[in-house]
Amino acid sequence: MDSFASIENLKQLQVYQLSRDLGKLVWNIVVKWDYLAKKTIGDQWIRATDSISANIAEGYGRYFFNDTIKFYYYSRGSHFESHDWFSKAQERNLLKKEEIEKFNELFSKIPKELNILIKRTKTNASKFKINQ
Repeated sequence: MDSFASIENLKQLQVYQLSRDLGKLVWNIVVKWDYLAKKTIGDQWIRATDSISANIAEGYGRYFFNDTIKFYYYSRGSHFESHDWFSKAQERNLLKKEEIEKFNELFSKIPKELNILIKRTKTNASKFKINQ
C-alpha cells in the first residue's frame, strides 16, 4: 500500500495535472517561435510555468508540513510569474487567439486548486498539532 506522499498520489492531484498541462501548452507554443522570441521571453515563460508543477511536486514530497506549504507558496509565485511572461508574449504579438484562450482557460483553474491543496495541508498539519 502506498504512503500518502507517493508519486502516484501526486499524479492524482488536480492542481498538479492542470499545471503539467499548462506547462505542455506553453512548451508547444514557444517551440514554434523564432530564436529571439525563444531566447528572451520563451525560455523564461517555460521555466516559470514548469516551476508551478515542479514546486507542487517538491512540496508534496517534503516530510514536514511547513516545508510542504512553503513550496506550494513558491508554486503560487511561479503562477504569477508565468502570467507576466504570458502578458509580454501577448504584447509582442507572439500568440494566436486560440493559444491565448487555451492558456487563460488552464491558467484560471490553478489558483483555486492550489488554495484547496494549501488549506488541506494546513488542516492536516493542525490535526497533528504541528505549529504553523
